[in-house]
Amino acid sequence: MTIALSGEDWRSLWDESNQHSDLLSETVYQCPEQLGSGYEREIELRDINLLIIHETYHDDLKITIPPQEDDGCIEFGFNLAGCWANRSQGHNFLEWSQCEGQIIESVGNDPIVKVDIHLDSIEVLRSFVPKDLNHFPIELQRLVEGERSRPYADLGIIIPTMRLALDQILNCPFAGLTKQIYLEAKCLELIALKLDQLADNQSTIAEMTLRSDDIERIYQAKEILINRLEDPPSLLELARQVGSNDCTLKKGFRQVFGTTVFGYLQQQRMEWARSLLLDRSLKVQDVAQRVGYRCPSRFSAAFKRQFGMTPKEMSRLDRR
Repeated sequence: MTIALSGEDWRSLWDESNQHSDLLSETVYQCPEQLGSGYEREIELRDINLLIIHETYHDDLKITIPPQEDDGCIEFGFNLAGCWANRSQGHNFLEWSQCEGQIIESVGNDPIVKVDIHLDSIEVLRSFVPKDLNHFPIELQRLVEGERSRPYADLGIIIPTMRLALDQILNCPFAGLTKQIYLEAKCLELIALKLDQLADNQSTIAEMTLRSDDIERIYQAKEILINRLEDPPSLLELARQVGSNDCTLKKGFRQVFGTTVFGYLQQQRMEWARSLLLDRSLKVQDVAQRVGYRCPSRFSAAFKRQFGMTPKEMSRLDRR
């Protein structure tokens, strides 16, 4: 069953839900019981609004957000689990729109974990980018330079360095002022990594133009990697399976997904390992073998590079 809500009804339900604040700058909103379970934690930082979302809805949702009269919002979003507003797990995005209205859909009984970074204004975004904007997409250049006649959105893959910063936000060990400074630093790190990803992708696009059938083969290659995490193919074998060559696949994969074939494979294997460790039904050695590592020490080293902690430390974390 799909529950259809207007934007006003949606916000009214959340406004009525229990909310409390640990600090003047931090507010926790409990998900309305009639919709599901979980919470949204909003933290005010300097020129930045950080929103951490952990929630699961009972049913499919369809929320109609009407147009609003304001200056729009700059959002850096990172979807760690579940699908929200047609953005799936493992993707990040940078978006600006003048609140022209939209329809947001979500799948019931599918846990959502999401980190959003909102900037107060385009002027704040402008302070993060260099004066020479040629390394960025033309649409972003126009936005930074003040042309706001059209919305802007860019979708990318959450790379390991982003994942590490996101985990550090979700498991922040500090309180009070130290927590504020720490979270602000991590938000700035994520903004920098996303802007670097945009610039890197733009550089790759300038070097190589992909045909639609090339892009289709690259997505096929990604699905093969996901389905063969325990026994992944070599680059040459993968290229042959999708009817491409290793050079086109290697360059095109980086252009489409913002990382190398090996980097993507490694990221997905570590994400799988992370979910197995948090499930706590397997030992570290068993998890290593499950995701394709014969040597537990090499697995531990690779895991720590991605998440900043050992597999054993990850398995001890509270599931929040």
